[in-house]
Amino acid sequence: MRTTPRGAIAALAVFIVALLAAGCSSNDDSRADQDWQPITIEHALGTTVIDRAPERVATVAWANHEVPLALGVVPVGMARANFGDEDGDGLLPWVKDKLDELGGEKPVLFDETDGIDFEAVADSRPDVILAAYSGLSEDDYDKLSKIAPTVAYPETAWGTPWREMIRINSKAIGKSDEGEGLIASIEQTVAEKAAEHPAIKDQSVMFLTHVDTTDLSTVSFYTTHDTRAMFFTDLGMKTPPSIAAASAETDKFSLTKSAEQIDALADVDIIVTYGGDDVISALRKDSLLSRIPAIANDAVVNLPGDSALGTAANPTPLSITWTLDDYLDLLDKASPAKS
Repeated sequence: MRTTPRGAIAALAVFIVALLAAGCSSNDDSRADQDWQPITIEHALGTTVIDRAPERVATVAWANHEVPLALGVVPVGMARANFGDEDGDGLLPWVKDKLDELGGEKPVLFDETDGIDFEAVADSRPDVILAAYSGLSEDDYDKLSKIAPTVAYPETAWGTPWREMIRINSKAIGKSDEGEGLIASIEQTVAEKAAEHPAIKDQSVMFLTHVDTTDLSTVSFYTTHDTRAMFFTDLGMKTPPSIAAASAETDKFSLTKSAEQIDALADVDIIVTYGGDDVISALRKDSLLSRIPAIANDAVVNLPGDSALGTAANPTPLSITWTLDDYLDLLDKASPAKS
């Protein structure tokens, strides 16, 4: 009687299991595609149709990867952090924490120092590319769209608020409901944490851009079109009428005033800016700028520009709750309502 070697039987068993697994995977993918309803997303650079359930998600530009990560999806590729990366690993701390929590294969990090690395994006073989918060040019968009369906910003380059970033990117991966849940969760956390700091409620606050201590003849500030300034209202604070009026006359993210016009900022209770102690010292010593009540009253929050907290002043889905306590503490300490 002929006998079959045990090794051959074992090999055959492994082969059959592999076939069954592949078949199940194929069936799962097929069912996902059958259940998928094509999604159409209109944005500033055109209309994107996603007609298949995306399994491989790539993101470009700033923080778009935080949406799928927050919803439990690890991108196959995403932009390396080029600002605020204190340990040089290409990941901001809240992103690293989430990746560690989710486990699995780590994403490829695209180096965007000189713009989008289209070759690296293509090599990641994405089914969809998320860029709801970005500054994509039409040429960028065209090149990315040849790789996979690409979702760009809704109206203004680099002007997508954090809620809209979540809504657009979550819709593109078929997780709109989960995206709305994420928004609600962040809003609840922000409201609860802000309520613990009554001293900042209704305080008028402005955000100065990076201050040049060697030339204080002008100061620049973020308008209400910038996400940093928008976030103050989430914290229960107010936009000074002077900033609101200036913002209403432009679509720019920042404006500049000469020091001679500084009296227009007499309605500012708190100032937030980037820099070190030298910035505050220079502002206090300047004969014109020191007349701003916020500076005269030492109501200035100084954020190290290249730190995690300074980076998170531009709010993103994962950074908001990661840095919220520290940010609120600084605002609370600066509030004139505390004195």
